[in-house]
Amino acid sequence: MSELNELQLQRRHKLEQIKAMGIDPYPADMWEVNATSEEILAQFDAEKNNFQSVSIAGRIMSLQPKGKVCFMKIQDHLGRLQLYVGRDNICPDDNKAFFDELVLHHLDIGDIIGVKGEVFVTKTGETTLRVKQLNLLSKSLNPLPIVKEKDGVLFDAFSDPELRYRMRYVDLIVNAHVKETFIKRTKVVQSLRNTFNQSGYIEVETPILQAIHGGAAARPFMTHHNALDMPLYLRIANELYLKRLIVGGFDGVYEFAKNFRNEGIDRTHNPEFTGLEIYVAYKDYNWMMDYTETMLENVAMDVNGTTLVTVGENQISFEKPFRRITMFDAIKEYTGIDVSEMDENQLRDTCHKLGIKTDPSMGKGKLIDEIFGEKCEKHCVQPTFITDYPIEMSPLTKKHRSKAGLVERFELFVNGKEIANAYSELNDPIDQRERFEEQLKLAGRGDDEAMPLDEDFLRSLEYGMPPTAGLGIGIDRLTMLMTNQASIQEVLFFPQMRPENQ
Repeated sequence: MSELNELQLQRRHKLEQIKAMGIDPYPADMWEVNATSEEILAQFDAEKNNFQSVSIAGRIMSLQPKGKVCFMKIQDHLGRLQLYVGRDNICPDDNKAFFDELVLHHLDIGDIIGVKGEVFVTKTGETTLRVKQLNLLSKSLNPLPIVKEKDGVLFDAFSDPELRYRMRYVDLIVNAHVKETFIKRTKVVQSLRNTFNQSGYIEVETPILQAIHGGAAARPFMTHHNALDMPLYLRIANELYLKRLIVGGFDGVYEFAKNFRNEGIDRTHNPEFTGLEIYVAYKDYNWMMDYTETMLENVAMDVNGTTLVTVGENQISFEKPFRRITMFDAIKEYTGIDVSEMDENQLRDTCHKLGIKTDPSMGKGKLIDEIFGEKCEKHCVQPTFITDYPIEMSPLTKKHRSKAGLVERFELFVNGKEIANAYSELNDPIDQRERFEEQLKLAGRGDDEAMPLDEDFLRSLEYGMPPTAGLGIGIDRLTMLMTNQASIQEVLFFPQMRPENQ
């Protein structure tokens, strides 16, 4: 434990004095709440004389003692409410020590209290609770940062990202807008879940610990299971398990999955993230594009009440339909170069001409992906489906029904970032084995993101998987869009960080 500062020592001294008064600073008794600050402020009517027997609880956010009266503001989960704590109201008998000692001298900003009383309006017009009973529910031993505003300027704001992300609990207390971001995150998930459930699809759970890390091109976290004496991986994706369920007879399954990728941390990547994946039998990627448009239009309406969402300096419209353009056409549009017939060496030369770095491990798919990522992604501000990817980039995707060398895949880009990835799923077990074997060759060249061969998944396909459309969406990135946040750390309660003392 680090050395205590003066304010922390003062609060611990007050804690001991409270105990000496016979007051338990952390009582076990339940405190019955029958109203919230939001309800009181919105619904109190002086003529109706309602809210005359209120029981509420919250954290003290301001204290203004004035002789025999103390004005406070407490914060519950929905807002703040002013309290009028009068000496004679809470100590109607001759013994006034409770008010004089506890209220005036031993309560601090940050303490959690329960109060009972009646609501009235002060002479200045502020809806206020006249307190008749006050109970200390939890003594705060660390002082909160006190944010003050003068002439429109904030002082002592708790705004440093390093502190905010590390001490999210303080961030949520003093920065009211932060809680709203996470409430909207919940609405994003609820909206998606409602759309899927109304379609009749089933929410499922699949393993996080996997013997083979399949379903995506990413580096895994590795661990060891002692009882079985075998290595295991934290999943990088849940795709291969969900498709096993389609083989097993489910027509539509989805999962909100915690995934883990042993990669860098930046404004759009966190090693632990939430991915949604959904698979629907007897559909293809064209159907999934239509479904995705409807799904995201619903999310925008449910979260923000409009299909127009402000993201930085851009106003994004989630009203369907979205733009659709093939990957090769997008590269040609933004570079003037047709890469559709190029071999690996030509693609490498093209990258060099465009100033794009490459390495020997990159095959055709990676090179094309680098060109698209460097030169095209940033232009996809409004929702844009990029379709028909080269086969080398998509080892789990069905070959295109009419375009040789391509697969039936789309990615959805919004505000220059990919937020969704979808396929007409490959259900030919022989073709799938050949694709996995190509991935093994890439791994042999040093590609540490190449997919391993999963024999059990191949065995499942050999029992027969119906034609299937699959979609994956990054919930964190989608939430960033819907809440106008530029950093993924703003939509994660507890983003991954270095140890505090490093």
